[in-house]
Amino acid sequence: MDVPRLAFIGFDASELAFLRESLPADVPVMASEMLPRIRLMDGRLEMESPLRDRLVPISAVVFHGIFEHDLDFLAALVLWGGPCFPAPQAMLDCRLRLPGLVRALAISRFAGPPRGFLSPGVSVAPTTPQVAKWGNWHCGENKERIDSPWTAHEPTLVEPFFAGDAVRVLMLGEQMWQIRLTGTDWRKSVHGPGAAMMPMDAELADDTRTIRDALGLSILANDYMVTPTGERRLLEVNHIPSVTCFPEVWRAYRDVVRDWLMRMVIPTFR
Repeated sequence: MDVPRLAFIGFDASELAFLRESLPADVPVMASEMLPRIRLMDGRLEMESPLRDRLVPISAVVFHGIFEHDLDFLAALVLWGGPCFPAPQAMLDCRLRLPGLVRALAISRFAGPPRGFLSPGVSVAPTTPQVAKWGNWHCGENKERIDSPWTAHEPTLVEPFFAGDAVRVLMLGEQMWQIRLTGTDWRKSVHGPGAAMMPMDAELADDTRTIRDALGLSILANDYMVTPTGERRLLEVNHIPSVTCFPEVWRAYRDVVRDWLMRMVIPTFR
């Protein structure tokens, strides 16, 4: 009879080894770097084994990553209702970039000027520089600065182009870090090689905490632009931010996952 396992989804082999070393050696673990095939029936979640062509029962899930077709997978985790980190309902609610940002803008102190929207095939002739954003990828993808007449090919958010310094406020549990982002062109809100820790802005920290509480996220990273005059503008909410770029964040993530598993899941194996 198969023993229920902990499932780690979205981690490569070295990341899994780092997370695994903090757990009791006798706890059964299964992992998939990509989205695995699953079956959910009668409240029982099963996941495809990477070694054999069969499905094995899963007792808890640790999920980290953004995949092209993960919306339905997250919905399945919500249907399951079992132990999952982060909470699957919050991940599902924030997975689509535009709806997630709209929710956050309704809460943030730093929503800034009104945003615009273009349906596919609709054009705009901006009188000041604007930024068009479409799709559901992050990391600088699917964005374009527009300074002349432009036609949308997909549903598109339009916002003013904000000059200044890009910063990210990353929150994991009650721990927070502020990171200076270093995109090499106008897309500054990119976690480039020059990204570095910086002192925390207390007002941005409060704003991120408010958004965290309202959206129910266990982990998030808000990207802000700080203009030359000191104004802050919320640009984006990342519901699955990178946690491996800085050693201190990666260690903190491991500790949070370990503590959650030890409190919520591991006792069921004993």
